[in-house]
Amino acid sequence: MHVHLISTYDLGRQPFGLASPAAWLREAGFEVTCTDLAVDPLDEESVSSASLIAIHLPMHTATRLATAIVARLRAINPRAHLCFYGLYAPPNEGLLRTQGASAILGGEFEAGLVSFARRLREDRNEGSGESTISLERQRFLVPDRDGLAPLARYAHLHLDDGRQRTVGYTESSRGCKYLCRHCPVVPIYNGAFRIVQREVVLEDVAQQVEQGAAHITFGDPDFFNGVGHAMAIAHGIHERHPDVSWDVTIKVEHLLRYRDRLPALAECGCLFVTSAVESMDDRVLELLDKGHTLEDFTIAVRLCRDAGLVLNPTFVAFHPWITPKGYLELLARIAQLDLVDHVASVQLALRLLVPRGSKLLELPEVRERVGPFDDEALLHPWAHPDSRVDELQRSVQRVVEEGATAGTGRREIFARVRDLAASVAEQSDLPPLEQSWRSARVSVPYLTEPWYC
Repeated sequence: MHVHLISTYDLGRQPFGLASPAAWLREAGFEVTCTDLAVDPLDEESVSSASLIAIHLPMHTATRLATAIVARLRAINPRAHLCFYGLYAPPNEGLLRTQGASAILGGEFEAGLVSFARRLREDRNEGSGESTISLERQRFLVPDRDGLAPLARYAHLHLDDGRQRTVGYTESSRGCKYLCRHCPVVPIYNGAFRIVQREVVLEDVAQQVEQGAAHITFGDPDFFNGVGHAMAIAHGIHERHPDVSWDVTIKVEHLLRYRDRLPALAECGCLFVTSAVESMDDRVLELLDKGHTLEDFTIAVRLCRDAGLVLNPTFVAFHPWITPKGYLELLARIAQLDLVDHVASVQLALRLLVPRGSKLLELPEVRERVGPFDDEALLHPWAHPDSRVDELQRSVQRVVEEGATAGTGRREIFARVRDLAASVAEQSDLPPLEQSWRSARVSVPYLTEPWYC
């Protein structure tokens, strides 16, 4: 029986969400084809022969792209069963059912995907209508990356001297211990997290290094959810591949709690840490249930610098509680903390996303402001009570997009955004930016695909 796995978009990375289930399905005796539509065209011949077409939905953008190709898949092969799996599959089950989904799998999906495929092999009608969110602990297999595009065709690591490194991607855990209200992980895992066994992670890293990777990105929602597991992997990578660098995501709260581990991360080859700071307004941080304050973040910046780690914060810059003055204050604090070079320009334009099932809907003030769920946009639309804020967000997005097209640097884009914000906030007495940042540009490594979520 032939299974065709599809990814539509995975942030410029070779998809773990294809390679991992491919290993499970092939071990179970299935013929598997993997297509990453972010880099390759759809293989219509393979689609036409598949008994099961399974599409990975790890994020909002991927889900929108996936729903747009279903009609084409159905036209090519109307007989195949259709499965959607991943973080965004269960919350969008209603819509996916209307598109003919036979199965919806969330959480730890590999075992469920194999089980569903086996039932189809035995009886093609068995299992239709299945919907499962599994948090069962799995014994993972080393991802099978056979048939995926070479790593060189994905995002690269850009270094300050102009050099680039080929990037691999893996995961050492899924889920998260925390319940941040805006996070898409929470409706699925609800405070649980699951590890990928250490030797599996290290073998996956090794096979990607053999394929040319000189840097590895870890896609864990939080690398320090299981700090002992994380540090064992850090030391394992460094022992086996001392010249390979890597990056991780760690929440501010964990950077403070495990501050004694940060120097070891740097010594083991970690180049930078991404942290979802989201806001520098303590009230907003409390509403989002982030678990840190502005002061905590300020301490985390210092701790990372002292440890020799680059900290790259991400933000939800536009939300229902921001004001023109508040946005300008966000920019001022980024500059004061000497983080302008550390913040991808797109982060200055990001707008709060309220997907189906979001814990944000627990807040009365959010429920009052959002509209009915939009099945095309896959979100609850909202408008700011001050129309100037929505217009500012659109203007900032244009500046960022134009800057990206023109290859404009982060500092130049930041200055233009600050001028826009100052105009809307009617504030003209701003200090020169040159007084806020170092005379020399900070050496900040970054991935050439800047989107974070």
